[in-house]
Amino acid sequence: MVKRKSPLKIIGFWTLIILLVIFITYPFAWMLSVSFRYDTDAFDPGIIPKRPTLDTYAILLGFKKSIREELSNEQQQLLDLIKTLPKDQQEAVLAQINAQRKKESFPFLRFFRNSLLLAGLSALISLILSVFGAYAFSRIEFKGRGTIQRGVLVVYLFGGTILAVPLYQIFVKIGLTSSGISSAIALFIIYIVQTIPVSLYMLGNYFRTIPRSIEEAAIIDGSSRMGVITKIIIPLSLPAIITVYIYAFMIAWNEFLFASIFVRPFPEFYTLPLGLNEIFNSEHAIWAKMMAASVVTAVPVVIMFMMMEKYLTGGLTAGGVKE
Repeated sequence: MVKRKSPLKIIGFWTLIILLVIFITYPFAWMLSVSFRYDTDAFDPGIIPKRPTLDTYAILLGFKKSIREELSNEQQQLLDLIKTLPKDQQEAVLAQINAQRKKESFPFLRFFRNSLLLAGLSALISLILSVFGAYAFSRIEFKGRGTIQRGVLVVYLFGGTILAVPLYQIFVKIGLTSSGISSAIALFIIYIVQTIPVSLYMLGNYFRTIPRSIEEAAIIDGSSRMGVITKIIIPLSLPAIITVYIYAFMIAWNEFLFASIFVRPFPEFYTLPLGLNEIFNSEHAIWAKMMAASVVTAVPVVIMFMMMEKYLTGGLTAGGVKE
């Protein structure tokens, strides 16, 4: 006989679930709500905006000028004033004006592009290396395989703050911090190194669930190792591969520590975490714009999860039951 649960326990359980869901989702709902408000309405009570607007997103993405930019004729007045100055002084003043305006601007789209390139490419390279490395660990017998496989995960015993100084010294000595491009390359390498260990571990465990008999049959039919990987292992492992790519992408997309160390002197190569941090220390520190920037920052990850949900679920659950 099955013992029925007390109604009070059931009510208490679902009450806790509802409170937990509200506690988790409310900050995201508030962020989304504020992003659709005017700056003057940012702290109005309630989740639903009283005067919803898309102006903040339009300004953030460069489709519309801010009110300050539309009303200000400061630049034209300065240009009229310096016409009486000598040519060399005119150039100096113009350079100073342009530098100041560049400093005051918030190039969100450039930050977005930088993060997308760094995260997308580093995740792709990490995935490619991990596929071949995980196949070697799971299928090829060689001396010291177990030691190397366990040693790969040693990097996760040390936090980023411990590795930051040694890594920076290494890249300084090899000349990868002298310019914006070289610093971005250093950051690209760090993101790959950060994500390969867990990617190898996840893919290696998944590859072991694929029957060896399938590969052996392909090899008997004349297929090479590369053919086995590309025609058998990769198609059968798509859920795990996509899961690993999303994991590696999110690590690079949200990373702040190393980006603040390597590309801080080069604003042209700022990533989104650095760019969002800059909002709080500039004239753009207005809540509506900050929340809109945060929402747009989350969009790529949300889209990836929505498009690859079925593969992601398979990658997280496959191999959990051994037949």
